[in-house]
Amino acid sequence: MTGQIKFQLTERDLPTTWYNIAADLPGLDPLLHPGTGAPITVDDLAPIMPEELARQELSTEREVEIPEQVRQLYAQWRPSPLFRARRLEQALDTPARIYYKYEGVSPAGSHKPNTAIPQVFYNKEAGITRLVTETGAGQWGSALSFAGALLGLDVTVYMVKVSFHQKPYRRLLMETYGARCVPSPSTETAAGRAILADDPDCTGSLGIATSEAVELAANDPLTNYAGGSVLNHVLLHQSVIGKEALRQLELADDQADVVIGCAGGGSNLGGLSFPFIGEKLAGRSDVRVIAAEPAACPTLTQGKFAYDFGDTAGLTPLLRMHTLGHGFVPPAFHAGGLRYHGMAPLVSGAVEQGYIEPVAISQTDCFAAGLTFAKSEGIVPAPESTHAISAAITEALRCKEEGRGETIVFGLSGHGHFDLSAYQAYLTGDLRDEPYDSVGVAAALNDLPVVPDA
Repeated sequence: MTGQIKFQLTERDLPTTWYNIAADLPGLDPLLHPGTGAPITVDDLAPIMPEELARQELSTEREVEIPEQVRQLYAQWRPSPLFRARRLEQALDTPARIYYKYEGVSPAGSHKPNTAIPQVFYNKEAGITRLVTETGAGQWGSALSFAGALLGLDVTVYMVKVSFHQKPYRRLLMETYGARCVPSPSTETAAGRAILADDPDCTGSLGIATSEAVELAANDPLTNYAGGSVLNHVLLHQSVIGKEALRQLELADDQADVVIGCAGGGSNLGGLSFPFIGEKLAGRSDVRVIAAEPAACPTLTQGKFAYDFGDTAGLTPLLRMHTLGHGFVPPAFHAGGLRYHGMAPLVSGAVEQGYIEPVAISQTDCFAAGLTFAKSEGIVPAPESTHAISAAITEALRCKEEGRGETIVFGLSGHGHFDLSAYQAYLTGDLRDEPYDSVGVAAALNDLPVVPDA
């Protein structure tokens, strides 16, 4: 049989709790206050997020209940399908069994609403009237705009300037949902004006956009910041992906040998892989997890494991993570959602402890894999997702060489319908691999904050 097979759960199978890997992963370092260097408290986070999200950020509770209203909103598209990629297997002539968890079925087209909806929910419960955020390629900005429209909160999005111009339809989608989208760096904030004074032609970065968003939230009591990746509570919310995938593999009478996700800030990767790693930590699995990151912004494979700011201006808490330096501005490659200088502390901790294997992949190799996938499975993947596809194909070909029928599961974090200009550039031969800026990274790493006890 060569046709695609879908393993679909029903609304009754929606998870009732999120999984928190912080309960099972030992030796994690605390978030630190940027001013005092002391471990962050719930009260410290109050200027930018509601109490419940602050508690989740610092929690070591294994299972956190999903509010019923959030589950009802999830049910618009969740549980998302798990597909057996029979046609891709046939195209690769591999004995491996390949599955992909498809998050592009959400109204916003990616996995990002999994955390956007609870963040808007908790903020509305706390009396907040506006949320402000950053976005790279636009998936997170679109998701928060969608959630804000559902629950009646205003949303302002600082979009990395190069992506703002590369991806106009992402901006239009946010505006369709009622959000305001601003190219970053902008003249609206002190952080943005300082960047533009130093470099008027700055293409922007997620770190810069985060600085602008956090500054705005910290100065308005009715405005909070909403993060789309990196933070612990974000990865907690995304765990619905992996929890569903485990159940769907049971329906398939299969078990994952390899789990793969693209890696920028860590939300998609952590959301898919952490429940699988939890099974490994409990002794019920021996799964390998692979983080596929861009070669032009290789946070895990080239970055330093150290305390750093999550933003360029140094407004956020200090995070112990793999980082290229908060001042580093990645080159303008098309997977804008992966253009971030740091990696989620939970993902970084799992890498340091050997539970996740990072690989860096070039832009052109990723788009080649995306075309192979589109031609066999019919879905045009987001540029970010092509990193996971490329790594999955590499693993499947390894299985072919070794004659091993392993089970490979990867996250298809979103569709590429708004990224067709990137595919056009690849098909016409105009897409090039962006070089890794080792000089820029070295300079940025020289400016890491000094944390005496780290």
